Amino acid sequence: MSPTLSAEQLAGVLAEHAAATDTKGQALTVLTTKGISHDHWRIGDSGLVLRIPRMSQWGMAPDAQLSYEATAFTRAAASGHCPTLRDTVPVCETLPRGALIVDLIDGRPPRLPEDLDAIADSFVAIHQLPVPDAANQPPLQSHAAPLAATLQVIEEQAAFLPEAQLSNDARTAFDDELAWAREFASHGEPDIALCLVGTDTHPGNFLIDRTGKAWFVDLEKALYGVPPIDLAHATLAVATGWDPDCAARLTTSQTAAFYRRYLERVGPARAGELRPWLIPLRRLTWLRTMTWFARWQAAWQGGDHPASRDAAMSEHITAHIAASFEANMIADARADWLEPALSEALS
Repeated sequence: MSPTLSAEQLAGVLAEHAAATDTKGQALTVLTTKGISHDHWRIGDSGLVLRIPRMSQWGMAPDAQLSYEATAFTRAAASGHCPTLRDTVPVCETLPRGALIVDLIDGRPPRLPEDLDAIADSFVAIHQLPVPDAANQPPLQSHAAPLAATLQVIEEQAAFLPEAQLSNDARTAFDDELAWAREFASHGEPDIALCLVGTDTHPGNFLIDRTGKAWFVDLEKALYGVPPIDLAHATLAVATGWDPDCAARLTTSQTAAFYRRYLERVGPARAGELRPWLIPLRRLTWLRTMTWFARWQAAWQGGDHPASRDAAMSEHITAHIAASFEANMIADARADWLEPALSEALS
């Protein structure tokens, strides 16, 4: 796909391929190009958004990615906290990865910590959706062994560590965390019922509507997994600082309050099932994110990642990743599991 698309090009594609939705004659305007993997165009006053994949972070073929995301939006919409899929634009010359047409969410970026309760409530709604039997879960991935699945991602990304120009202190911390992760995962998997999870649940992937309700709007990496990873990625500093429109650093008490809100809403049985795994999976989620940052450092330092089309976002990401590798930031993150404050607040 061309780095830039015109409204005329997209209008032609919609006229040919999106007959099921009322897009004829609607003016198309760029909503955002901030995301790494997708651009979003507003379709006039239709209340719809054209979501255009630019790449697959999982290396999926175009048709497979389109089917995956369409399924994810369809299943997640039942939560009442994710946009509804209205149509799919097939792969074509203008859109070599196709596109989705989804409901426009009229909302603003989250304000942290004020909107943490709303985000917790959205997780409750998504995580409580009925789960299909194993045969009907595809094309969505199923992480029936979440520790092994997460460790596999970490190991694949950790291969970039030698090229990531890390300080000695940062590399030592990574070595310690990798050793812990391997040892921890060797003891077996948690007995946690799987549910639909968002995976890439940093606060920038939420919008807050006029009623204060949180909407999760990026289903690219939705799969069947376990809730603690979603909860961690919404509150770790490596994630809360990703999007400049809602960047924040949460205190331990604010993070604990978010977890408690979620646990109260899911009920005592589910809370008891999840509580022992909140801190260990927070630790794994941090390592998953940081090794992804190492991959970024190694592979895209030259600025040739698709996100570089938005210069301000590219600059912010580069600075955020560099800051995340600083010794004080690593120590602050590791304090969540190496020191007792968060664990005690959740006990």
